[in-house]
Amino acid sequence: MTPTPPASGGLHPDRVLPADPGVRALARELYDGVRDLPIVAPHGHVPPALLADPDARFGTPADFFIVPDHYVFRMLYSQGVPMEALGVPTRDGTAVETDPRAIWRTFCAHFHLFRGTPTGLWIRAELRDLFGVDDAPTAENADRLYDVVEAALASDAFRPRALFERFGVEVLATTDAASDDLTPHARLQADGLPVVPTFRPDAAMHLHAPGWREEVDRLSAAAGVPIDDLDGFRTALATRRTQFRARGARASDHGIAQPHVEPLDPADARAIFGRGLAGTATEADGAAFHAHMLFEMAGMALDDGLAMQLHVGSFRNHHASVFDRFGLDKGADIPVAVDWTRGLHTLLNAYGREPGFRLIPFTLDEATYARELAPLAGHYPALRLGAPWWFFDSVLGMERYLDRTVETAGIYNLAGFNDDTRAFASIPTRHDVWRRAVAAWLAGLQARHLIDDADAPAMARWLAYDAAKAAYGFGEAADGA
Repeated sequence: MTPTPPASGGLHPDRVLPADPGVRALARELYDGVRDLPIVAPHGHVPPALLADPDARFGTPADFFIVPDHYVFRMLYSQGVPMEALGVPTRDGTAVETDPRAIWRTFCAHFHLFRGTPTGLWIRAELRDLFGVDDAPTAENADRLYDVVEAALASDAFRPRALFERFGVEVLATTDAASDDLTPHARLQADGLPVVPTFRPDAAMHLHAPGWREEVDRLSAAAGVPIDDLDGFRTALATRRTQFRARGARASDHGIAQPHVEPLDPADARAIFGRGLAGTATEADGAAFHAHMLFEMAGMALDDGLAMQLHVGSFRNHHASVFDRFGLDKGADIPVAVDWTRGLHTLLNAYGREPGFRLIPFTLDEATYARELAPLAGHYPALRLGAPWWFFDSVLGMERYLDRTVETAGIYNLAGFNDDTRAFASIPTRHDVWRRAVAAWLAGLQARHLIDDADAPAMARWLAYDAAKAAYGFGEAADGA
């Protein structure tokens, strides 16, 4: 049966699915089989405190959709809209727009900029699925949409915990610094919410970065371990990993520009760390120490079972004046070329066949999918490829990812999908786009008789749900056979 097209301006029920009617019918059937599966969200940036407080609310429509979301304000900034006009807070506390309705009007007046982008697709789906709004935002309807969203956010049905239950989240992993307090996770778990932390020690491992010494002090306090030398530093990190694991953590995470992993001579590592404590470490010291500590993290992962995620290929804070004024994560992180084959050589030769080790790489360099990552995953048992990430978390990005990896690595060497979002309400929408894209891609293989019709539903389920559970060790996952 052909779905009834939506009213003018609304979202089509066959969005993302193939244009060819015969292939679309195959895709619909596959999508129907996975659309209502629970959500496994193994990597993201939702603050645990948002869910830990049962009385928490999201705030205004501007707080909900605009102010915290760099996907939104980077596009508007690129067209000359000042971030101050969107309420993005400044580091020095200088004035920004604080009227949420004014921020919303600016956003709506420029919403046409998101045509053809995944952000536009996500926001349209959120407006419809959560708020019953089928119209695209415009300058003319801005106030009407604001009133609808504001009224909904004021209701108990839109408390974060209520939406968590509505979304059907089976497990949600947050991303937490090595020094972070895990009390919010303890409260969540005591209340029965399946929210777990992820161990991200980046700030403690970049010993040449500003603020590193203060982060080491915070790490020492959180672990209850004095850090006077490299041995104390290692012990503090291992202690915190154990504490994270006790709170349900299944992974560590490392955000780096290049996947350079190389251990130092022990004496050299101690000397560099000593220079770090003394405040005399050079930039070269910092690079060498970080490559060394990544190798150490892999060894700890083999011991404690945390999957090791590498998010690689971002030149962070490319726009210096934006960073100086607004700080981190303000839309000015730009992809760079990556060398996985050489960068991971030492690590994979040491641990790549160990059954207790799991490495999950993500890249902003799409050129490496077929050239490097798929061949690596198609050989080393420890490696599972992470989902298309960040700029490539899009319909066409997902298609390119599947096209370039599966023929070499197969689907069972992929780690499934994660939303990697700070915007909690976008989680089901992003998973839905992935499930639609998977169904569309598999239907194309069916139509060309590259896969058997009988295999396609199991493949769709694996990519939509089971792969993430298997990669991160969240309970039992079907093997797809």
